[in-house]
Amino acid sequence: MVSGPYSTLARLHVRAQTVYRGSFAIELLASLGATVSGLGEMYVVFANVPALGGLTFRAAILVFALGHISMSLADLVFGHLDALPGYLRTGTLDAFLLRPLPVLPQLISAELSLRRLGRTAAGIAIAAVVMARLGIRWTAADIVLVVVTILCGAAIFAALFTAAAAVQFWLIDGADITSSFVYGGQYASQFPATIYPDPVRVLFTFVVPTAFVAYLPALTLLRLPPPPGFPSWIGWCAPLAAAALWGVALLGWRSGLRHYTGAGS
Repeated sequence: MVSGPYSTLARLHVRAQTVYRGSFAIELLASLGATVSGLGEMYVVFANVPALGGLTFRAAILVFALGHISMSLADLVFGHLDALPGYLRTGTLDAFLLRPLPVLPQLISAELSLRRLGRTAAGIAIAAVVMARLGIRWTAADIVLVVVTILCGAAIFAALFTAAAAVQFWLIDGADITSSFVYGGQYASQFPATIYPDPVRVLFTFVVPTAFVAYLPALTLLRLPPPPGFPSWIGWCAPLAAAALWGVALLGWRSGLRHYTGAGS
């Protein structure tokens, strides 16, 4: 089976990173820095304003947590695509092309940074606490919405990682440019989209659709009115946004591979 080599590589990476348990535990704790700093930023903002973009502190923390979980899951599996520019410069990608396996799954399985699970666990804990305190009257549809939101949010960020990697076939040293969209999208997803000026809001809703990662589904979950011009069911459209973005990302990736002529090594 094709999945055999990938599962073997994944097991090897897991074993290599967990064999030294003390070191692995320290890395997990260190990965929580982004979570702590993000929470601190939210606390500072709400220490000065009673609401942000129509959301209370607890509602905004829910948006932050959902976005944080989605990004950490995508980063766990697809974050290694950031290394593609180095592969292109050194010719390492040629070795991937010689193997009888698709290149993208090979790159994804080339490294799994389990330390990022600390951020995932922290995001889940924050989301669980804040949802308990928001007094949500849970229904089966609400539970499905939360699960779909997290999975589709991770898929959106994974597609962004893939699209950013695809652009490197033309830019080579353009990682800083593409990272601004990936990590800028992550930052934007953790705040209400209504706080941004119209051009930025359009960018992070229809071009880089990170508004579907957490903000719009959170409005639906909390029974809050959607932004002007959006239907009440917009929070359920994350799968459509993820599918559209993945379509663009895969087209770009295939075009980039066809454009690549090798490093001459």
